[in-house]
Formats: sequence, structure tokens, C-alpha cells
Amino acid sequence: MDCFVGIDLGSTTTKSIYMSPDEEILGRGITNSRSNYALACEVAADEAEINSRFNVLRGRLESAAGDGSADEMAAWLTARFRLAQHLLQTDALEEECRRVVSQWPDAAARAEYEAALERIFAGMRDAARASFVPGARTRSDFFRDLAASEYLERAEVLSRESGLSFDRLTGVFDRAILAVEGRNFASRFRECLEFARDETLAREEFASWAGAIRQATEEAATLEFNVINTIGTGYGRQTLPFARHQIRSEILCHGLGAHFMFPDTRTVLDIGGQDTKAIQVDDKGIVTNFQMNDRCAAGCGRYLGYIADEMSMGVHELGPLALRARKNIRINSTCTVFAGAELRERLAVGERREDILAGLHRAMILRAMSLLARSGGVRNAFTFTGGVARNPAAVQALERLVEENYGERTIHISPDSIFTGALGAALFAHRDQRGDLVNVDLATLKKAVN
Repeated sequence: MDCFVGIDLGSTTTKSIYMSPDEEILGRGITNSRSNYALACEVAADEAEINSRFNVLRGRLESAAGDGSADEMAAWLTARFRLAQHLLQTDALEEECRRVVSQWPDAAARAEYEAALERIFAGMRDAARASFVPGARTRSDFFRDLAASEYLERAEVLSRESGLSFDRLTGVFDRAILAVEGRNFASRFRECLEFARDETLAREEFASWAGAIRQATEEAATLEFNVINTIGTGYGRQTLPFARHQIRSEILCHGLGAHFMFPDTRTVLDIGGQDTKAIQVDDKGIVTNFQMNDRCAAGCGRYLGYIADEMSMGVHELGPLALRARKNIRINSTCTVFAGAELRERLAVGERREDILAGLHRAMILRAMSLLARSGGVRNAFTFTGGVARNPAAVQALERLVEENYGERTIHISPDSIFTGALGAALFAHRDQRGDLVNVDLATLKKAVN
């Protein structure tokens, strides 16, 4: 199957899109950005390929079943495939933790902590089998986050019961996870798919579909992809292992990607991990003007990450908590460091966390509104992209401020907004190959073009 690939190497996550010659999205992939950017690029692309295979699998099941049972079968196959991947990584993590402990000189300590690791990882595997089922919501899409949460919860309980050092158990994990993150498990695809197939076939409700399931999984496993062209973009694009002509500006990719998702788009706001971009596009998705924040991470995803760290919360918890605010609190600083200091001061005088967080979200969006104004304002329709578009408090603040300043506007937010840059890159990969290049006024966009 011929395809085109877009890679968006962001500061916190790396995204990939597989696209057909008809500009149909075949699959999406996402992973943590790592210090090894080449590996992050490889893993994201592999995840997009796996997602493409599962979309083919789902299509074959729908053709065979012709009813709603195909969705249920595909959901179980996907969930148990993810379980198989998670268990492989858990095995590797336990092996690495044991290797760390095996280097300790104290034999008695080694024995105690090896027994503790056995208990911790047994509990982690039991929890995983219960978590990776259709409809279940996991705490994160990434193994490191899931493993850290499960490991540390069990380590804390075990340290209270046995007197073992929680800090020492944490240190073992911190050393081991780095080694596991440096590995790509995509080569075990068939093994994981066969595990998922067997787990699904073991369910009584799918017994009559055994033939269809076996045929669909075999076709998904043997499908070959012919990557014709790849384009990279993102915060770390200069580190991608691509030729220069295979790199595009984030601004161009987000503009084209947003227009592809919503053809009436004329203004785009992208808030990523390290930068914010306000973009104006024409009716073909060609960028006509833009503004970016400076090198400071204020008003970006990292700003929220810093606040989450200050409050000992997950970033995904901030938005829902902020929506419970009872009053508006004005935050005077959008500097990441100073906002943390202001947060501590307001907590110290008894302000509610919910109210403070609502103020922080509004301060972040006010900064974005300034960029939008300098880029040409908010035209209809307006598309919000990037990881922060998943934050409900940020979305609420944006909707209110846009209406206050520009009146009623159509605001588009895709559930897949985090993939917008990768989507634009995949479109460039396809259109470059066929010679349908997007013409850009380099004088106007000299800061956007490398």
C-alpha cells in the first residue's frame, strides 16, 4: 500500500500521520519526545503504521460481519493488543530494575528488594489486564506515565508495610525506565497481534467469528506499506534524520493541516509545549500572516506542566479542576517561574485551587489573544490546535475571550487536534511528490521558513 508520512517532533510529544495517495488518513501515531529524537520519530511512525493496520483490520471485520459486532470485535482486538505491548514493556522494565538491584554490594539488601520488585510487578500486571479493556480510560497514552503511576503506588504501600526505603525503590525505577524508553518494541507486532487475537477468540460471544477474525488479523499482519515520501516538522524539526528538503515550518504545516480538517478555516491558534502560533490562512490553506511567542514558555503547554508540578497533579487534571471555579482571580504574571511563585502565595492566603487555576488558564489565553491580534485578529472560521486544545478550561477561556473581543465566531476543535502539524506535513509529502507545491510569499513568511 502506497503512503505518505508526516512527522511532527514536538517538545513533549512526537506525532505521525500515514496518508494514502487519495489524501485519506490511514493511521495516527504518538509517543513521548525523548532525548533521542531519531528514536521518537521512529516510534511515532511505527505507531502510525500499527494504527493503519488496525484500521484495515476493522474494515475487513465490518465487511465480514455487516453489523455492529465488528466494532466490538475490533475494540477487543485493539485493547488486548495494547495490553500485549504494555506487558512486553513491563517485562523489560522489571528485568532492568532487577539488573539495577543486582549491582548492589549488599547481598541482604539485594534479596529484600528483589522480593519487593516481584510483588510490585505482579500487581502491575494484574492491574494492566483489568485496565486494557474496551471502554476503560487509562491515565495516560504513554507507558512511562502508566508504569510510573502503578509502580510508585505499590512501592509506597510496600515501603510502609515492610520498612523498605521508598526513595530507594523510586531510584531503581528512575534508572530502569530510561533504558526501557530507549527501546522500540514495534518489531514484536505479530506477537502482540496474535496475543490479541487469541484473547479475543477466547471470548464466547466471538466464537462464531473465529474465521473472520483470523483472516482479518493475518491480513493486517502481512500488509506492506510503501512509503513514497516523508516530511518532518515541529519544534525539534532540525534534529530529524531527514534531508533539508524534507523539513517544513510548523506554521506552514499547522495552517495547511487545520485547513484540511476544516476547509472554512481562516485563523489558526496552535498552543504547543514550547511555543504558541497565531496563523492566518487563505481559502487554500496557504499562510498569509502569523505571529509566534518569544522563546519564553509562558502561555504554552510547558507553563501548564510547571503549574501541575507545583500542585503535584497531572496536567490532564488541571482543566477539569479549573472548570469548578467560583470566582475569577486575576493572575498578574504569565512568566512560568513567577506564575509558580504567585500560585504559592495565593494558596498560602487561602485561595481555592480551582479559582487560582481558572485565573492561570485565562492568563495563558490572554497571552495567546495578543498574538492573534498582532497576526490580523480572529476571522471566521477559527481553528484551535495543539495539545492544549484538549484542555477544557483553556477552551472555555478562549471561547469567552474570542466572543468578547470579536463577537460570534465559528470555533473548530478536532478530537485529533494534536495531530494537526503531522497532518500538514503528510499533505506536504504528498503534494511535493506530485508537484502540487504550496506557493508561499517568502518575504511575508521569512521567519516561518527555514
